[in-house]
Amino acid sequence: MNLPSLFNQFNLTKVRLNVAGVGVEIEFNQDDQDAAWELYVEMLTRIVTQPFPSGVGDEQTALDSVYSLFATTREILHRRGRNAIQFSKVAIPVLNQVVRPFTAKWHRESLAGAFDDPAKCQEFRQGLVELQADLRNYNRLLASIAGVEDLTDLESVEGH
Repeated sequence: MNLPSLFNQFNLTKVRLNVAGVGVEIEFNQDDQDAAWELYVEMLTRIVTQPFPSGVGDEQTALDSVYSLFATTREILHRRGRNAIQFSKVAIPVLNQVVRPFTAKWHRESLAGAFDDPAKCQEFRQGLVELQADLRNYNRLLASIAGVEDLTDLESVEGH
């Protein structure tokens, strides 16, 4: 399978690859699978895939949790090294093209005091819901790479 097909299979349509990456066949080794498992578990237990109902939680803390995906992914990539290059080809575009636009926008907004404004908090939460839909798809992809049963939808996400 090639990367575009893999991203499309999991409805990650925001990810765009350059021409060199389009036809590349991808096969995951044990290090790729282990890296995917590590990130899958991290995401499964964070706000990036879990409900954030109105009136519960703190927007800045939620933003910080989303942003922490960068450090978590980097740490996995550093530790797994070159042996998890196929995982890297999946993780890096998702971070840069799906997560980064959200964190860049809301980091700037938070510095300007957005989370003191209830309307901006509501806008953040709506944006988070949209991001979570993409990241839940990404989490399903990670489960597939890891070769494990996907638990992304184990709990109800009503009110999400």
